[in-house]
Amino acid sequence: MKVLFVCIGNACRSQMAEAFARCYGSDVLEVESAGLSPASMIPEVTRKVMLEKGLPMEDQFPKDVLDIQLHDVDLVVNLSGVGLRGLPITRSRDWAVKDPIGQKESFHREIRDEVERLVMGLILELRNLQQAWQADQASAPGS
Repeated sequence: MKVLFVCIGNACRSQMAEAFARCYGSDVLEVESAGLSPASMIPEVTRKVMLEKGLPMEDQFPKDVLDIQLHDVDLVVNLSGVGLRGLPITRSRDWAVKDPIGQKESFHREIRDEVERLVMGLILELRNLQQAWQADQASAPGS
């Protein structure tokens, strides 16, 4: 399943989600992140708190949601706090995660941990769906 994480600047929340999903869920999903109004860079504090979890983000950078091939995306996870009206998406879910931009480092850690919990929940949900599908296929006549 191809998942796109979206926030405002694609500098903190969606970048964190992308890093966690790549690290923990590559067996069940492909992942990208993007912003509604992309920042020029990922803040150093975001990189620092993710590195504390062993997840370097050197290859990640802010991207514009309009530059993503949205017709290829199976699920958009919206962390922006605003509606995604006008975008050609079929399946989405909203995660109410506060924006840590401009906040203390400790708040970035809180947001990082919240994003990690949410991403892990999504990964476990997708793994369960995959296992159920595989069990159905194995028990289908002619298998």
